[in-house]
Amino acid sequence: MKPLRELCAGELPRLVMFDLDGTLVDSVPDLATAVDRMLAELGREPAGVEQVRRWVGNGARVLVRRALAGGIEHGAVSDAETEVALARFLDIYADCHELITLYPGVHELLEALSTAAVELAVVTNKPERFVAPLLEQVGLGGYFRWIIGGDTLPQQKPDPAALLQVMHLAGVSNLQSLFVGDSRSDVLAARAAGVPCVAVSYGYNHGRPVAEEEPDRVVDSLAELL
Repeated sequence: MKPLRELCAGELPRLVMFDLDGTLVDSVPDLATAVDRMLAELGREPAGVEQVRRWVGNGARVLVRRALAGGIEHGAVSDAETEVALARFLDIYADCHELITLYPGVHELLEALSTAAVELAVVTNKPERFVAPLLEQVGLGGYFRWIIGGDTLPQQKPDPAALLQVMHLAGVSNLQSLFVGDSRSDVLAARAAGVPCVAVSYGYNHGRPVAEEEPDRVVDSLAELL
């Protein structure tokens, strides 16, 4: 795992934290199904997979607001409208997990890190109640000691609070840690926490190449870190 050592002063990190959607799993098809069902109930046109792919990454509330606005900018959507739609979206999404898939290289990297006794965590903006069941569904349930969801703490990424919390729980410093994500929010959170960041090129970054966010390394597959 030479690339990991290069990012952590020649040593393997003691802690690796991962984003979930767009990094470990492709969840957009299921999210798009839930969004479109919600929109249909509200008498609106469907958004479709490609639109939803550009909208995800900032948590369920922002996704719903973007769906109601029909675009990335959602300032004109009222809080009252959001609350009604968000409740329906979460209810619908609870039963929409049939299309989720694991990205290539994920299982291999997690197995290698686990074998090397590296502590693992998931830090995602997805509501916490969905995370553990999804990890179990794709065969990753046994790898992660800590799960921080988008509603676990008052703050969400790009705020570094979740990363700082996991490092505190693990008893490791920022120089002994690594964050792996796919978006601007992930890179900003890692940077604010003082943690090296690896970004995957295949994820969800609102239609922009994640290299533009200047992470420490960009990979096309997590297997490249082995």
